[in-house]
Amino acid sequence: MATVPVYRWRLAPDGLATRRQLRARGLRPGGQDVAAQVERPRRRRGPLVAYLYSIEQAKPVRPMTPAKWAALAKANAARRICPACRRDAGYVIPPTLGTCATCAFLSEQRAA
Repeated sequence: MATVPVYRWRLAPDGLATRRQLRARGLRPGGQDVAAQVERPRRRRGPLVAYLYSIEQAKPVRPMTPAKWAALAKANAARRICPACRRDAGYVIPPTLGTCATCAFLSEQRAA
């Protein structure tokens, strides 16, 4: 396996970008290998590492199809339905509660 060049934070050459930077430009890595990596030193832990990809080899982001939009809407709607009372909570139910606030606090009052 070939080693990739490692650059210090903010010292990477032009023409390379992280996934987030590519996405901001409407691009994706498109199956290319990592061109380099950038490391940001930290005091008490290992460095933060970000992989860099060539902007020239990047491909445009695939557009969302109507089926993908529908699947995303269905998944987001499922996150709003309380498993206890089966009602739409009107917000995304936090995983820490597991149910809507009404059901969560009602069960706490019954237990007390």
